[in-house]
Amino acid sequence: MNLRHTAYQPGAVSIASLRLGAGSFLLPEMDRHRILVHASAATRSYCGQVGKYFVRRAGDIDLLAAGEAGGFEAESAFDTIVVSFPETFVQDVTGGLGARGSRRIQTRHLFRDERIEHLTRAIQADYEVGSPSGSLYADSIGIAITARLLGLDDAAPVREIRLSDAQLKRVLDFIEAHIETSLALETLSRVAAVSNSHLRTWFKAATGLTVHRYVLRRRIERARELLVSTDLAISEIAHRTGFAHQSHLARWMRREIGQTPFELRRNSAI
Repeated sequence: MNLRHTAYQPGAVSIASLRLGAGSFLLPEMDRHRILVHASAATRSYCGQVGKYFVRRAGDIDLLAAGEAGGFEAESAFDTIVVSFPETFVQDVTGGLGARGSRRIQTRHLFRDERIEHLTRAIQADYEVGSPSGSLYADSIGIAITARLLGLDDAAPVREIRLSDAQLKRVLDFIEAHIETSLALETLSRVAAVSNSHLRTWFKAATGLTVHRYVLRRRIERARELLVSTDLAISEIAHRTGFAHQSHLARWMRREIGQTPFELRRNSAI
C-alpha cells in the first residue's frame, strides 16, 4: 500500500487520501464511523461477504459503521478518500432531531450522494494545504456529513440514468479482450446496448475518463507489461496493443509515463 497523503485529528474528523495497489483492501474494526469515497476510474472488486463482483466508480461511497470491519479485493490499483468521525457527532446531530433522535449510523455500500462527496472533498482540500481553516472547519463539515448520512433514508429515491454494472463490465471486458483492435465507439456502444452519445456521456461519468482516454491508458499499461515481462520486439508489442506502429507507441508512452518503450525496457533490466 502506498499512502499518498494522510492527516488526523484525535477525537474529531480524520481523513486519509490513499493510493492502493491491486489485491486485498481491509478495514479493521474501530470505534469510529468511516466513509470511503472512491476517487479512481472504474475499479472491479470482489466482496467476499456477499460473494459477488462489483464495479466501483468515481464518486461511489461506502459507509462503515463504528464497530464493524470491512474490505474487498480490488482487481487494479485505485484511489480512495477515507473520512472517519466519532459517535459523538451522531449524538450532537440526533440531539436536535426530536423523534428522529434514536437513529443510528448503519453500514451501507456503493451508494452515491453528491453532497457527501462535495463535503468530503472540501475537508480533503483543506488538509492538503495544511489545514488553514482549523479543526472547527473540519468538525463542522463532519457534523454536516453525519446529518446527511442520518437523513439518507428520508430522501426520495431518484432514478439515476447511467450504465448498469453489467453494461460497464461488458464494455471493460470487451476492451481488455480486443485491445489490439481499433475498438470503434460504435462497436462499444453495441456491446453496452446504448447509443454512441449515451456511451460517451455515461462512460465518462462511471470512470472519470473518456472512452478514448481509457482505452489509451489500457493500451499503454498492456504494452508496459509486455515490455517488462517478454522479449518481444517493440514493433510486435505495438501491434499487439493496438498502436499503429512502433513510433506511435513510443510517442504516447513518452507523453503518458515519461519514458519510451526502449527506455522502460532498459530501466527494467537494470
